[in-house]
Amino acid sequence: MHRHLERALLAATALAVTGALTASAANAETTGADAAAPVLEVPAPGGGSATGTTRLHLVDEDREDPWVPGTDRELMVTMWYPTAETDGPTAPYMTAEESALFGAQLQVPADLLAQVQTNSVLDAEPLADDGALPLVVLSPGFSFPRATLTGLAEELASNGYAVAAVGHNYEAPITFPDGRTTECLACVEQDVDTVARTRGDDLSFVLDELTGDDAAWEDAGVIDAGRVAVGGHSIGGAGSHRAMVADDRFDAGFNLDGTFFALDPRKLDRPFMMVGAEVHGQPGEDDSWGKAWKKLCGWKRWITVDGTTHSSLTDFGPLGEQAGLNLDELDGFRSDEIARALVVGFVDAHLRGESAPVLDPSGDWPELQFHKY
Repeated sequence: MHRHLERALLAATALAVTGALTASAANAETTGADAAAPVLEVPAPGGGSATGTTRLHLVDEDREDPWVPGTDRELMVTMWYPTAETDGPTAPYMTAEESALFGAQLQVPADLLAQVQTNSVLDAEPLADDGALPLVVLSPGFSFPRATLTGLAEELASNGYAVAAVGHNYEAPITFPDGRTTECLACVEQDVDTVARTRGDDLSFVLDELTGDDAAWEDAGVIDAGRVAVGGHSIGGAGSHRAMVADDRFDAGFNLDGTFFALDPRKLDRPFMMVGAEVHGQPGEDDSWGKAWKKLCGWKRWITVDGTTHSSLTDFGPLGEQAGLNLDELDGFRSDEIARALVVGFVDAHLRGESAPVLDPSGDWPELQFHKY
């Protein structure tokens, strides 16, 4: 078995957060009857706009689901976007059912993740004062609900982007509008190459649905189909690379610490950024990174973030810090700050043509290592 496969499949560094959450919950139980488990919050975004969110149910009637043959491929997508609305209920982080299933995987209380506080007004009206919004499509890690990229998505939305985080059916717990909640059947199969290939197809389908003549989102007119980036965490990063190689509508892409399973051997001449954890992100540690790097023929960066592990650049960084036991060397809020700066800087540079000092190796970000492999 590939030395990074188990981590990718079982989300090993999520278990570091498990230790934090479980310890905090245990402390609450032992400090008195009135003690409560911690209330966790996604850190507020730092851009200039308030953020709204809504959810979409998409069905690809032309594609069979690889995990349940004979059925159409279904996805859930969470949209985030700038809005002028600041009043109204914020969106739940996960449904109770998603929280219970993912919580069982992490060995934390069933309702803990359903209670995480977010910052985006549910079903608010999008705001696109300066015209259509550039789009960023996100794909989470294997077995991870799309909610684990909420902080990154809210940061992008507050900086003027439309964001679509994809829930890939049967690859994580997903609740659908009719009340069904599906489980991670792919976790049983452990066929990571099929997961990566399916992710690429899913991401292109989502772009079809958001930018086509019969767009699935009623506010899809605010999206600028000529400015689109795609990226993800772990196997979501691998799927994003496959989507870019196969579909030239994606203008730029990024991979947050994901092994390039089912690596497409073709060259890619559009911008791509690889951001790795302290160990995994080093040249020579994962052969697929070296192979992918050599096929990147356009603008490219290979960046390692010191003091981090596999899931530090997702919501697990700050949520683990709040829970009181971040096992990373780097503070979880700082991990979150770095992830947001890198991704926003990357899409600002390649979708808007703006300067992004965080991507400059001579910049003032001491945790970042820039490689020329």
